[in-house]
Amino acid sequence: MPDLLLDVQGLETTFKTPDGVVHAVNGVSFGLKEGETLGVVGESGCGKTVTMMSVLRLIQSPPGKIVAGKAFFFGQDLLQISNEDIRHVRGAQISMIFQDPMTSLNPVLTIGYQMEEPLILHIGMSQKQARTRAAELLGMVGLPNAKERLNDYPHQFSGGMRQRVMIAMALSCSPQILIADEPTTALDVTIQAQITDLVKRLRDELGMAIIWITHDLGIVAGLAQRVIVMYGGYIIEEAPVRELYANPRHPYTLGLLGSLPRVDEKEHTRLFSIEGQPPVLYQKPEVCPFAPRCKWAIEHCWKENPMLESVAPEHRIACWVDTKTGRAL
Repeated sequence: MPDLLLDVQGLETTFKTPDGVVHAVNGVSFGLKEGETLGVVGESGCGKTVTMMSVLRLIQSPPGKIVAGKAFFFGQDLLQISNEDIRHVRGAQISMIFQDPMTSLNPVLTIGYQMEEPLILHIGMSQKQARTRAAELLGMVGLPNAKERLNDYPHQFSGGMRQRVMIAMALSCSPQILIADEPTTALDVTIQAQITDLVKRLRDELGMAIIWITHDLGIVAGLAQRVIVMYGGYIIEEAPVRELYANPRHPYTLGLLGSLPRVDEKEHTRLFSIEGQPPVLYQKPEVCPFAPRCKWAIEHCWKENPMLESVAPEHRIACWVDTKTGRAL
């Protein structure tokens, strides 16, 4: 589609381990429009983070290897361009907030030094200009006494403050895409809400597109316009956010939503639990990866892995069964 800002096609990433090759991402395809917020959800180990790090070529090799796929951004395939060119894309055009704010900042460098570096490298600012801009960015994300705090080290900031610094660093070069990898995981609930509101405000002010990686479906409901659900290295459901919550169709998505406490229930209902364990991906699944844990599984599920197929406008699932009727699709 010509209107896509980022177009990922058939992405596959593996990791070589002493026990064998792990097939972490298995043919993932998705698109991102300008100004859109895309939620990527699924349990730990399903391939969310590896997918996005592969797009930015941040997979350490060895042991990791991108074995197939394309990722088009402004007409260039990010998986094929030179190392020098991808360095100009990272940070400047596509930024990433990494998962743990406690360890993502260098403990022996001041916050000011770490914020000024991308401004000098990517935009060509002088040190004085970068210093002024860094203070503006810290103020924009709500840190008080921003100019003075530039001389402080990461250990002098709380977890919420460090996460705000990470957001300010990611936004410093005004990227077209911001990838946020579970940025609220290590924070308490009130700080989570503040960070989420901050990102929404900055998105509206700056007009950037966001990919928000999380296992928290509650956050996605109030933030994203579209959601993809991942399992076993595959996308197993994709839909606009309202459609996904109102009409989930894949058994795994139903399980995820059933495990969330509801405040609109008239009667007390027991939370749903998905039985079994996630798949061990030493072999690329040739059958449905969710079949061993699925109460709707039929014989066909054990013979062939389903492709993503439309079940409603802009709503696709990879399943052989209609969960509304229990019959084969």
